[in-house]
Amino acid sequence: MPPRRHPSLRQRRLGAELRRIREAAGLNGPQLAKILDIDVSQVSQMESGKAGVSRQRIRAIAGACKCLNDPLIEALGNMTQDRNKGWWEEYRGVLHSAFLESAEHEEFAAGPIKVWTSTFVPGLLQTGDYAKGMFSRRIPSLSIHELDLHTAFRTQRRNFLMRNPDKKLEAYIHESSLLTRYGGTQTLRQQLGCLIEDSHRGNVSIRVVPFKAHTYPGAIESLIFSIGEVPELDTVELESSRGPIFFDAPSEIESYRAIFQRIEKAALSEEESRELIGETAQNLKD
Repeated sequence: MPPRRHPSLRQRRLGAELRRIREAAGLNGPQLAKILDIDVSQVSQMESGKAGVSRQRIRAIAGACKCLNDPLIEALGNMTQDRNKGWWEEYRGVLHSAFLESAEHEEFAAGPIKVWTSTFVPGLLQTGDYAKGMFSRRIPSLSIHELDLHTAFRTQRRNFLMRNPDKKLEAYIHESSLLTRYGGTQTLRQQLGCLIEDSHRGNVSIRVVPFKAHTYPGAIESLIFSIGEVPELDTVELESSRGPIFFDAPSEIESYRAIFQRIEKAALSEEESRELIGETAQNLKD
């Protein structure tokens, strides 16, 4: 079977974890290939996500590398079983593949998804009008067709979350995000009302970091931290206008984990956050 031309985010992550296991054992590619009795190019292709890996092969690699982390090996084996294409595939070829990887990231998160935004409402909680207001500010400007595509895609990301009650979202929003009027005052007022409604959903927690917080809780970026099946598979996504950037190195994960702990301490309770969101909506003036 020829190598994959465009491995998915999940396939690349599986390969990266296999590379970490090999490097932790102090083996290079040719050494592992010799132990497994395979061509060295197969090691490179597996670790880049360009070649499929079976659960049996993963256990063989773990044995060769003397990796005793059974929960991680089991979780990596589970990553080989998801072969169905996700809803985002209908946008393949019409939106940049990086945006599709955001949806894939959310789909395969095993535990809660934690989000931090400081200048806008998180994408997973945006109304269609609010999302369109954000995308309409892109430079260079999007065409009407492109604007509709981006908005529809973001709306489907939200709908996926709302249709799946087992998928947990913890959203941390800086108070400044409640004031930026993407799409205008009425659009923002509707968005804030939607936030209050969403906060009552059993799978959604919304907490606001107020201006009065004594210290800024951490990075100013828009961050998504997803909890993996095991801690080694936690993932951080940094959202940007050019598309998402993903981090999975253990040191980076630990750093962002500490940032979210700081954010959680600075945030208001869910009820206090609802009250602040409601007051902000009432005080908006045209």
